[in-house]
Amino acid sequence: MRAQFPDLDFRPLAGALPAAQVAVTQAQLVALCRQVRDGGGRLVCLWGEDVRREGGGYRLCVALETADELIVAELSLHADTPIYSDLAEIFPNAARLQRAVGDLVGLRTLGGDTRPWLRHSAWAPDVFPLRHDALPAPSAPPQAGYAFVRVEGEGVHEIPVGPVHAGVIEPGHFRFSVVGEKVLRLEERLGYVHKGIEKRFEGLDIMDGARLAARVSGDSTVAYSWAYAMAIEAVAAAAPSPRALALRGVLLERERLANHLGDLGALGNDAGFAVGLAHFSRLKEDLLRANAMAWGQRYPMDEVVPGGVRTDIGDGAVRALLANAEEIAEEIGHLREIYDNHAGLQDRFMGAGQVSTKLATQLGLVGLAARASGCARDWRSAFPVPPYARDSVPVSVRTQGDVAARVGVRFDETIASIALCRRLLAALPDGDISVPLHAASAGALGIGGVEGWRGPVFVAVRLDADGRVRRCHPHDPSWHNWPVLEHAIIDNIVPDFPLINKSFNLSYSGHDL
Repeated sequence: MRAQFPDLDFRPLAGALPAAQVAVTQAQLVALCRQVRDGGGRLVCLWGEDVRREGGGYRLCVALETADELIVAELSLHADTPIYSDLAEIFPNAARLQRAVGDLVGLRTLGGDTRPWLRHSAWAPDVFPLRHDALPAPSAPPQAGYAFVRVEGEGVHEIPVGPVHAGVIEPGHFRFSVVGEKVLRLEERLGYVHKGIEKRFEGLDIMDGARLAARVSGDSTVAYSWAYAMAIEAVAAAAPSPRALALRGVLLERERLANHLGDLGALGNDAGFAVGLAHFSRLKEDLLRANAMAWGQRYPMDEVVPGGVRTDIGDGAVRALLANAEEIAEEIGHLREIYDNHAGLQDRFMGAGQVSTKLATQLGLVGLAARASGCARDWRSAFPVPPYARDSVPVSVRTQGDVAARVGVRFDETIASIALCRRLLAALPDGDISVPLHAASAGALGIGGVEGWRGPVFVAVRLDADGRVRRCHPHDPSWHNWPVLEHAIIDNIVPDFPLINKSFNLSYSGHDL
């Protein structure tokens, strides 16, 4: 791919991931994105940076994934005209990311969807929170209602759902256009729990930044902590010990396992099989109690830190974690047989919320949902960092792309995670659990990424001359998968939406940064 751009200077990025950094012009960025797409690659994320204090204007950063590396393309924009080409024509999943960059930094596209995305009357039109000179200000006056796309025709009506829901979940608005109960279109409106996390990172020391990263999305605390630590270690020339990396692997796989267990139970419940919820909830509770015994926390927040891990575990904890894995593995086999052979469950699962391989590829679907639609990509194998190795993680793939396929991938991944935990715990290396960090060059870019339970979690970090966080951009896979949910529900009936939605189980918190 690089051979197509002989004039570009691809500079290797330090760190555990195979990655390069390249400065581009507008035309080169568009051409590079097209080349990556045509070669089977995808858009990882994009974000904006205010570099006026360094004598520049603004910087648009676009992270791209090819078969064998990550590329961060950097486009410099003039301070007076921070406008760039619409990348959504190449990567449809860029649309909401671009709208968020417009709301937060004030960088605008030439064409495309220019509606606000995260701007819920929180800021005046001329306030952009991620600019360095943005000051806290009272909320702006209420703005006109959001311009949802209208579907018209005989018998068509709208059903608005949310943003406040009956369950104890975060807020999101779903606007259904339906005929009878058949869904013609769904349009989402998110951003209600925007927390200012990216702004809060500014000026934090490295360890306080690690604490914040662990709280981006609570069900992915290990994934975010690891991605952040990897980014810091890249610019601070630190290589964690084999023991620390093995413990990180155990923590990440148990996080994956906990979420899959919870979702498998909830999916059974949404299909009217309450006993499934009871059994899977019990298994998840057993896992969380084992976590508390080993790490002092049910959800091991702040365990992964830059340079290694915070807590070592002894032989007793290792034996208890192995025993817990064995108990879960035995029951998973029985429960899977029940799910696979229960006519009522299969009637609800099969054919519901289908996403074809073609559509999944076109829209940039990632993670377990993508693997359920025939896209065999898992960063644990594609970009392996210790303790993972290439082809050491079996990648579960289905082609049906429906709820049943996403359930099947979850079952496969629970079994694979248990096997990985057994292997890592049985051969836990000796050694220290943390190493010192070295001074980092001001402005150097560090990136980190791991395959969280939903999909790839990515973090980009720049430090200042004092070693504090100048800019941190955490990115959740839900950004790519929320738009696909709008397509998955088309031609299904409204009562199937909770089941289809749960089969993706996307993050509001990880999206509304």
